[in-house]
Amino acid sequence: MIRAAVVGAAGYIGGELLRLLVGHPQVELVNAVSRTLRGRPVDSVHPNLRGRTRLTFSSYDQLVRSDVLFLATPHRETMQRMPEYLASARVVIDLSGDFRLPDTDVYQDYYGTPHEAPGLLGTFVQGIPELHRERLRTADRISVPGCMATAGILSLVPLARDGLIRGDITVDARTGSSGSGAKAGSENLHAERSGALRVFAPTRHRHEAEIAQATGHTVRMTATGVEAVRGVQLLCRAPLAEGVDERAVRSTYRTAYADEPFVRIVAARRGMHRFPDAKILSGSNFCDVGFALDRGASTVTVIAALDNLVKGGAGNAVQCMNVRFGEPEALGLEFTGLHPN
Repeated sequence: MIRAAVVGAAGYIGGELLRLLVGHPQVELVNAVSRTLRGRPVDSVHPNLRGRTRLTFSSYDQLVRSDVLFLATPHRETMQRMPEYLASARVVIDLSGDFRLPDTDVYQDYYGTPHEAPGLLGTFVQGIPELHRERLRTADRISVPGCMATAGILSLVPLARDGLIRGDITVDARTGSSGSGAKAGSENLHAERSGALRVFAPTRHRHEAEIAQATGHTVRMTATGVEAVRGVQLLCRAPLAEGVDERAVRSTYRTAYADEPFVRIVAARRGMHRFPDAKILSGSNFCDVGFALDRGASTVTVIAALDNLVKGGAGNAVQCMNVRFGEPEALGLEFTGLHPN
């Protein structure tokens, strides 16, 4: 059995980690750490876990050594405590933003603060199994990308890697309210969020830097909050290289993801669900990728969707854990989503 612990277990990502780990047949969950909820039952905060676990929240000083430690902790706080976390587990899987960007100048540019553990930056492997599976098999430090970054990277990297696109990429991202976390401010009150289409990052969203890093292209990203609770959908536009047509784009995606358990190519010519839709992915670890080209167009529109809390966070982290510990990659992640939902 894999002994697992979660720090930051009271938040939305932390709750999804607990849900997935409690149901994982090869995991023993030994700690659910919360700064303020020591001694309270986990299901008092995550009611979907009623009857599934008797675990109570523990404090930081009760953190026991484990095989894998998941960090669903805030940016900045994570890098400050990382030496302590690394001493607490054989493998550390970080879901904060602190170790996603290996360049200290880029980190400071996008996060507005100097990095406090620069010596550790290059020691983390990016937590995207579809791109870094072989490195993840032996990685003891894993950094899971942001939710919108994951969607953008999975949808754009195959085209960039095969030289099908040239020039700058624009990304129009939409995200549900859970992406703001369990302690979001007044702008995420129901009275403010309901019915809204709020552009909260007209330029320079942090995930822009992650997509640029992975693709090797300049990326310009806009992010909008929508009324949904869960879900991310991206519309990405990129100029095509000379001579690239729809057949070449489709072939690239099919080759890249033919054997991937959690990336599906969704680009049908007709039907209600012919392009990726985050709604039907709720609770699942899938990322759906689609595309469209106008006849004779020199630009491709790429569409990607996922559940921000699962494939965009906790599910991706558990998938990385499975790879690292030699378990079947889809173990504990079999839920298909719901339709209708």
